[in-house]
Amino acid sequence: MDLQDLTKLKIERAAQPARRRRPWVKIAAIVVVVAAAAAFALTRFAGSVQVEMVAVSTVYPSLNFTLLNATGYVVPQRKAALSSKATGRLEWLGVLEGSRVKAGEVIARLESNDVKAKLAQAEAQVNVAIANQQQGAAELKDAEANFRRSAELLSKKFISGAQHDSDQARLGKARAAIASQKAAVTSAEANRRSAEVEVEQTLIRAPFDAIVLTKNANVGDNITPFSSAAEAKGAVVTVADMETLEVEADVAESSIARITVDQPCEVQLDALPDTRFAAVVSRIVPTVDRSKATVLVKVKFIERDPRVLPDMSAKVAFLSRAIKDEERKPVTAVQPGAIVDRDGKKIVFQVKDDRARAVEVQAGGKVGELIEVRGLKAGEKLILAPGAQVHDGTAVSPLKK
Repeated sequence: MDLQDLTKLKIERAAQPARRRRPWVKIAAIVVVVAAAAAFALTRFAGSVQVEMVAVSTVYPSLNFTLLNATGYVVPQRKAALSSKATGRLEWLGVLEGSRVKAGEVIARLESNDVKAKLAQAEAQVNVAIANQQQGAAELKDAEANFRRSAELLSKKFISGAQHDSDQARLGKARAAIASQKAAVTSAEANRRSAEVEVEQTLIRAPFDAIVLTKNANVGDNITPFSSAAEAKGAVVTVADMETLEVEADVAESSIARITVDQPCEVQLDALPDTRFAAVVSRIVPTVDRSKATVLVKVKFIERDPRVLPDMSAKVAFLSRAIKDEERKPVTAVQPGAIVDRDGKKIVFQVKDDRARAVEVQAGGKVGELIEVRGLKAGEKLILAPGAQVHDGTAVSPLKK
């Protein structure tokens, strides 16, 4: 190969393609964009914002015209601890707690063999007295007939005056005897009634239609009227008329001027928190409890509810006017600070899975210190006074106090 051929093998620089630029510039630009996006995401989504939370409440419109609140207990107006007037051993008990009884119904009985024997004896004495009276009546009838014959014979001079006087004396004795025998019958009947009362006193009857609240004695217990003996029981059962249930509330004496008889009220029971009962002030006890500086106010239910039981804790709201039908249903409400304006809309931020979720609501009127809202459910957690850093999707955590 000659020199000319070697020169043909030379690489022409101008004919080579342009070397590509290094890719680090583009990579750096992508990294910057990603970092900026990550920083924004961390700021908006990953960073936990501490917020104060409140719950959506259920309130009643009557809160707007409530003058005063008080606490108390449900009590029956008619309540009785039943015992016997006699002393003896309880032989039979026919009721349990919760049993319904009618006025005059026998609910318990003491042993009564001794008083029943006395009653039988008194009845026998009545029969004897009646028999003696009947015998005396027969003798009186005979004496009267004999006296009439004696007077006729005396008028004809067939008998002496002494005989006639004797017949007249016999008639007087017969009349006196019959009067005594009548008195004996009356006395015997009184003794019988006394024995009947003693037998009746061994029976324990319901004084009015009621429900048995407690059972204080069992068969075999000794019952005494005043429970003064050792190991003896006084009351056998305690009953109450459930139709007379009312609430006794303690009202501060400084506020009693705001309470009047027949004033409308609303009662809430701790046992039935989701129900409000319409009521009115029945009476105001005209005395002050010096130790508590309160006056006892008795509130009567307008309608009887079988779920209401004695001794339930109650809260009474004394109202300035009666409740309308449309005001008896509860409404959902929130604190005013939980509602914010965003883009011309009323917005609240719910807390779900530790993140804020924007929810549009319809705000209504004020209910006490709260605002009625639609579109929420009671118990949902909201952010109180959400700032500009809170958006839909912002991670949140409870504010540590």
